Amino acid sequence: MSATPVEYAVLAEVVRNGFVESVHYGSVSGLAPDGSLAHARGDVHGTVLPRSTTKPFQALACLTAGAPLTGERLAIAAGSHTGEDFHVKTVAAILADAGLGFEALQCPATPPEDGRTRAALIRAGEPDESRERMNCSGKHAAMLAACVANDWPVETYLDPNHPLQQGVRTTMADAAGERPVPVAIDGCGAPLFGLTLTGLARAAQSLVRAKNGPYRAVADAMREYPEYVGGTGHQNTELMRALPGSVVKGGAEGVLIAATAEGHAVAVKVIDGSPRATTAIALGALAALGVDVPPAAAEPAAVPILGGGRVVGEIRTTEGK
Repeated sequence: MSATPVEYAVLAEVVRNGFVESVHYGSVSGLAPDGSLAHARGDVHGTVLPRSTTKPFQALACLTAGAPLTGERLAIAAGSHTGEDFHVKTVAAILADAGLGFEALQCPATPPEDGRTRAALIRAGEPDESRERMNCSGKHAAMLAACVANDWPVETYLDPNHPLQQGVRTTMADAAGERPVPVAIDGCGAPLFGLTLTGLARAAQSLVRAKNGPYRAVADAMREYPEYVGGTGHQNTELMRALPGSVVKGGAEGVLIAATAEGHAVAVKVIDGSPRATTAIALGALAALGVDVPPAAAEPAAVPILGGGRVVGEIRTTEGK
């Protein structure tokens, strides 16, 4: 994806007391249920690094490789959890069934994203940074479980040439309908494979269009256990609850995918990397595709602009302008 702003659309505006203070450029690719490109803003054929929107497909690769993942375990493998205690308990269970502990995780040690959990750890005198609290630990635990199930080496599970990671690449190619390039390293240390924005939308659509099999299993786990995809009050979690049957997954650097039960799918990339408007942008794109977006779905997307502790503005999308 080029960094030239003129190739992108203005997707959202930050409005303070009626004054447009900032804008977010980017691209949106939207697919109709039949798979056709029905909505496009900006550069939808350029390559993006999908960041954590990749997780449902990494979970899919682990599942098809034989990792024993169901229910909340499969949901957390596909999610970016907020490090709450129930998340850590699930990560521990995945590892324990594989005969491993937290020390096998190779993701970085970070504080939990959930502020209340971090405060509780500090009050208790416990370390507030750990690998198991890192938002990618569910994915890493699933990868380790897949390695154990296949007698693959666990020490090198993050190597791009490891059979597990080659399986992830193949899975992403199948879901997106294109060859994933380039190969980068994500913030958690896992290999990251680039896709076009439209390919990423196709991958999202593949989850909700599946009638059975592992694709359907991943989608159902995310929909049934949205609190494991994000966490308490997380935008992804709340949006899936507000749009029954949908699959939503955000990623770092302003990437987000959303697909409805009817098969509409959108992929968003905000080129400045900010995620603050991505949910609202995705909802606007879904509405443009003809999805009836209920008012409850707008609540997780709302980002108030404060002045002196009062709401003095909003972040508004430019869809339809």
